[in-house]
Amino acid sequence: MASAALMAGSGFATPAMADGKTITAVMHSGLRVLDPIITTAHITRNHGYMIYDVLVAVDENFKPQPQMADWSISNDNLTYTFTLRDGLKFHDGNPVTAADAVASLERWGKRDSGGQLIFDVTESLEPADDKTIVWKLKTPFPPLLETVGKQSALPPFIMPERVASTSPEEAITDYTGSGPFVFVQEEYQPGVSVTYRKFEDYVPRSEPVSWMAGGKEVKVDEVKWVTMPDAQTAINALLSGEIDYIEQPQIDLLPLLQTSEDVTVETRDNLGYQTMGRTNFKYPPFDNKKIRQAAMMALSQENVLGTLIGNPDYYTVCGAIFGCGTPLADASGSKTLTSGGDIEGAKKLLEEAGYDGTPVVLLQPTDVVSLAAQPVVAAQALREAGFNVDMQPMDWQTLVTRRASQAKPSEGGWNMFFTNWMVPEISSPLISAMLNGRGDKAWFGWPKDDAVEALRAEFITADTPEKQKEVAVKLQKHSMDEVLFIPLGQYASPQARSNKLTGIIPSPVPVFWNVEKAD
Repeated sequence: MASAALMAGSGFATPAMADGKTITAVMHSGLRVLDPIITTAHITRNHGYMIYDVLVAVDENFKPQPQMADWSISNDNLTYTFTLRDGLKFHDGNPVTAADAVASLERWGKRDSGGQLIFDVTESLEPADDKTIVWKLKTPFPPLLETVGKQSALPPFIMPERVASTSPEEAITDYTGSGPFVFVQEEYQPGVSVTYRKFEDYVPRSEPVSWMAGGKEVKVDEVKWVTMPDAQTAINALLSGEIDYIEQPQIDLLPLLQTSEDVTVETRDNLGYQTMGRTNFKYPPFDNKKIRQAAMMALSQENVLGTLIGNPDYYTVCGAIFGCGTPLADASGSKTLTSGGDIEGAKKLLEEAGYDGTPVVLLQPTDVVSLAAQPVVAAQALREAGFNVDMQPMDWQTLVTRRASQAKPSEGGWNMFFTNWMVPEISSPLISAMLNGRGDKAWFGWPKDDAVEALRAEFITADTPEKQKEVAVKLQKHSMDEVLFIPLGQYASPQARSNKLTGIIPSPVPVFWNVEKAD
């Protein structure tokens, strides 16, 4: 069992839990990056939902719902008018205004894949008064609300105007939020622990909670996230009652929890995650399409998933870039990946491409259960195919920072890394960061791909589900041919909680509003 000394060494003290009002959670990663607009890292997004709110939120039926604002749309579908609801305050006591929302949306729009598309057709975005935001478009953008209301990568969190005026290339340093919890900066230990306290002046909506929509009612005094890189240590701490929640317990250790009468293991959502590889398009060797194709040909989804998850009850071989089980799912071009890979074929293609032995700097996170196996399996396959692999170990938060660097791989940059996306994050070309082809304005890897941008524009104008699916199939084929990323299959990520916790909502994003803790 975890000892008191271990608890102290993990960065949190046990007395705070004695009143039963503190939830202590082990998340999938330590938190180091605090600006949810400059990174798509899930731990930073989770942090964002703790302390910020959003104008619009998508419910469990993927339908946009009012959150901070209601809206109306003009008859020509060119003007969206948002009206802030009463009672909205920032954590410093100041009211949330339309100017704050406009500045937040503009900063978000420079970083987010879908936001960039909306601002391409934006004529103006202005506050009409303190509570009214008027967004005028040059041409209709039918999925505007769904894009502004998406739950991840990147949600347009509302910050004070003074904070949102920070360059989108720079990290914010003021964490004044608009959401149900307050970030306790003086207790923050980067990568070790972070504390959130209930924001007493937050006014929840009256509707039932549904994913990120509805009433965010905080029912505890405090939530503390702590880092325990060792999976067995975290499980022992949960079994002993020293922590309350593990976001991503290691699959092969689940039997230890499933036999306990005090712990519940459950899957938060049905779609789960897609795991994938991303190459750097700016530098050799992956600036060469044939070499990217050779890398993908060498990999096997079954090998990756079998090592990562182990139990086939929790994973699915799936070649669809939009995720299996989604309306746009199509597996064109993925047969080699889903049928075991082709090392000999990869060798031949690598030779045809004239690969000269340029090292592949492969970033390897060592402290996140759901990301540790992929680079190890990939490195072995790539080496068998003839690649010169330089695998560099580091913690995930260091990797999150490094992957944003456009330096040469030999000068602190990179060639390849692996990551996971919730399937709802990649289920549409308008929200999937992996399909942004805007070069230096694209997601890490920075592909310059005018064809994928044209297909995304075609998807916006597709006015029926059938036409959208036709475009999605084109995108599937194009993405697999260009190797915009390497889809490596789908997996479920169960969570584990103390039975003292009730009210956890079934949501792809782990949230702590509406959760109660018994004495």
